[in-house]
Amino acid sequence: MLLEFSCSNHKSIRKDVLFSALAGTDTTKIEDTKEFGKYRVLKSAVIYGANGSGKSNFLDAISFVKNLVLNSIHHQPGQGIRQVPFKTEGYEVPSVYKIQFVIDNIRYVYQFSLKQMLVEDEYFYFFPNGKQKKVFERHGDTFTAGRSYRGKFDSCKDVLKPNRLMLSCAANFSTVHEVEEAYQFFRDDIVIYGDNLQDNWMNYSLHAIDSNAALKNAVITFMQELGMGVKDIAIKIDQSTPEPNDIPPFLAPEFREKLLNAPMDRIDAKVVYDNFDTNLIGEESSGVKKLFALLCPLIDIIVNGKVLICDELESGLHEALVYGLLKMFMTTDSGNKFPQLFFTTHDTGLLNLDMFRRDQIWFTELKEDRSTDLYSLSEIQNVRKDENIGKGYINGKYGAIPMLNLNFANIMSNM
Repeated sequence: MLLEFSCSNHKSIRKDVLFSALAGTDTTKIEDTKEFGKYRVLKSAVIYGANGSGKSNFLDAISFVKNLVLNSIHHQPGQGIRQVPFKTEGYEVPSVYKIQFVIDNIRYVYQFSLKQMLVEDEYFYFFPNGKQKKVFERHGDTFTAGRSYRGKFDSCKDVLKPNRLMLSCAANFSTVHEVEEAYQFFRDDIVIYGDNLQDNWMNYSLHAIDSNAALKNAVITFMQELGMGVKDIAIKIDQSTPEPNDIPPFLAPEFREKLLNAPMDRIDAKVVYDNFDTNLIGEESSGVKKLFALLCPLIDIIVNGKVLICDELESGLHEALVYGLLKMFMTTDSGNKFPQLFFTTHDTGLLNLDMFRRDQIWFTELKEDRSTDLYSLSEIQNVRKDENIGKGYINGKYGAIPMLNLNFANIMSNM
């Protein structure tokens, strides 16, 4: 489970902003939470805000942390860490990232800071039996291990560099169980979805449908419940190498040779309806293709209890499909697993207290210095349980929307 994430000096985020998946004292929709110690944890949350207010930048910060943990071990000497700070802060002001998460009912805390495109500080703790235990702390180029881990990280001394995270180095050059668990959480359990990944997800989905009959039936059933009329999904996958005439002639000879010797999947996917079938890639709408790309990974996330981070979930999808996806996520029994979904959207049709608790609804807003503020509906006073949240949001009651009180008549008269 993801418990909290905070960051500062990242793109439009200047001062520290905090997102928490810890539930408040509200007892409504308690079935959408999971008990953890003396707390309850939210299964999902949605972030609203004006275009340019920082919704995507906040999710980008989570993606940045994931990618840096996984890939900084490969950074070469002299290579700085590619990160975009807030305009007026720059690289001289530390950029700080902190995440709290749960693995096997144990809480972990990981934090690092960057300055001048290099790692300044880093620490990793966990809490067995509720008591804090240090795994390591790192300041600049030096680190200290917790009492139980002395000597366990000696193999990391030669590979730790100013542009590499200690967690990334330790995951590759030590055998500390807690490090391996955390690294696996970032690698496998935080799943990032965005438009630039849609082709990868489609490829995964088509292979999964082709090889897993139970998964295929689940996808078809879900689409039928949405009223899409899908009767079957016919997939044929052939692996072949391209013909010389299929490769553009302007490519370098060595690159052409690599392509000619590299096997490629040729996928023919048809969506079968009552009286006809369609080619999924060539004939179906972008919305149907996105739904196909989303469904299999989403089912995997539900079954295996992963955390899905999704920017603009509704993009390319009809609002009824978005509602259906959310209902599937929220109501499907995952056994002892606890999948989580955190996403941004502009779809105000979802913005109601029948769908979400108040602590599941978040907003981003630009402050006077053009930096991002992030806050929850539960932090706003005097919000009634029967209040029309969507209408209140559009009317600017909670902030976070653009062009309030804009006089279009005056604008047009000056043209």
